[in-house]
Amino acid sequence: MDDVTLVTGVSGFIGSAVARALAQEGRAVRGIARASSPRGNLVDFPGELVEADLRDEAAVTTAMRGVRHLIHVAADYRLWAPDPESIVRNNRETTRIVMEAALRAGVERIVYTSSVATLLPDPAGAADETRPGREDQVIGAYKRSKVAAERLVEAMIAAGLPAVIVNPSTPIGPRDVRPTPTGRIVVEAANGRMPAFVESGLNLVHVDDVARGHILALDRGRIGERYVLGGTDVTLAAMLATIARLVGRRPPVIRLPAAPLLPLAWLNEQRARLTGKEPFLTLDGLRMSKHAMFYSSAKAMRELGYSARPCEQALAEAIDWFRDKGMVR
Repeated sequence: MDDVTLVTGVSGFIGSAVARALAQEGRAVRGIARASSPRGNLVDFPGELVEADLRDEAAVTTAMRGVRHLIHVAADYRLWAPDPESIVRNNRETTRIVMEAALRAGVERIVYTSSVATLLPDPAGAADETRPGREDQVIGAYKRSKVAAERLVEAMIAAGLPAVIVNPSTPIGPRDVRPTPTGRIVVEAANGRMPAFVESGLNLVHVDDVARGHILALDRGRIGERYVLGGTDVTLAAMLATIARLVGRRPPVIRLPAAPLLPLAWLNEQRARLTGKEPFLTLDGLRMSKHAMFYSSAKAMRELGYSARPCEQALAEAIDWFRDKGMVR
């Protein structure tokens, strides 16, 4: 078997960062991306690039040949879709296909990229790996999809799958080509288009720290364990204030209650069904804002040697990259 690490989702934000981090360590990388994927993160890809749809079992089986290690990052990362259940189906079924192909190919070690979305918030502070949620306990199709996929991987681990699970929090930084939902907030705030906000809390982490955490999990993680890969807990107000300072703007000071915005979110979603464009304000987003999504990476720090840089540095690098791409004025 060749000493090759296969990474899925390499056109995406985290997947491309993982592939670069592996290559920088001198490891042979094979990446999978759909033919229709955005090409921004595939320019000068540091390894072998395979075009395959993860729903195509034959194509995934072919891509798995000669692979020693697998990092399955790819996911349908949408917080809204006209058919929400399509997100659940995509993430559950592609995970099943990839993991079954890895078992058949005799892959020695696997890192599965889950999300802190599978963990229940802790009212007393920062949640950790001891708070796994059920599908009926989490908000929105994306979170349900990640719970379903994570439970599938756990069941396969019990049957012999040599996998470690990582749960990244909210990545930010350069090369967010889509951009992600959080990247959209950074762009809108940096351009002064967020005069008001609904207060919430989140955990921000540099995407390159998440990538390094994947490699640490591959090398040091315990099979069957999950590890939160997070950074800094911040309120949305503090995040917006940091962005404003970095771009020389005044931070927004108008805090809106979530409940009166529910009808507007509903209208936004109806409009999105007609335009096909993902709405910025959604019903699930407002419901999630009620919970501070703070997380502890203590286990990853203790067992993997994981660490993360300050979120201000990650925000600054994200803004610089968005500015270079013409997305921030």
